[in-house]
Amino acid sequence: MDLSEKQKMLTGQLYRATCPQLQAEQLANKHWMQRYNSGADLHNEQRHGLLLEHFGRAGADAVIRPPFYCDYGYNIELGARVFMNFNCVILDVAPVSIGDDCQIGPAVQIYTADHPRDPELRRSGLESGRPVKIGRNVWIGGGAIILPGVTVGDDAIIGAGSVVTRDVPAGATVVGNPARVR
Repeated sequence: MDLSEKQKMLTGQLYRATCPQLQAEQLANKHWMQRYNSGADLHNEQRHGLLLEHFGRAGADAVIRPPFYCDYGYNIELGARVFMNFNCVILDVAPVSIGDDCQIGPAVQIYTADHPRDPELRRSGLESGRPVKIGRNVWIGGGAIILPGVTVGDDAIIGAGSVVTRDVPAGATVVGNPARVR
């Protein structure tokens, strides 16, 4: 049985994001983002309702301050009491899991989208994704970037502006580009 492009995407295989199904889902997500980001007068409970409607999971009291941007939404799982500040981006072509009590600064970017290293494959339009997992009680400073396939352990700290290219151990503080344990 041939897998659909969406099934390939969800299982980390090379896929084409330009297929009609994924294009339709990106359009639906665009409309959801417009509703979410234009609701300046919404209370946190109303905004949380929008997260519940669109995300894979949104724990109790999870807050994302708009504007917020993502690819699909349904691949994002937020734990309880997660706080994401203004202008965050999650490219969720693969699962993104954020544990309870995480604090995420403004303009943080979390990427699961990846591209082939081979130039011919990349030119063909194929892409893939690798999940990102962020443990409980993690603090991510403003402007940090988390790259595809990274796992961040519980209680870790990621310094502002850091580019996280590798897994971060539980309880570690990482800073810089590339981020290194301090």
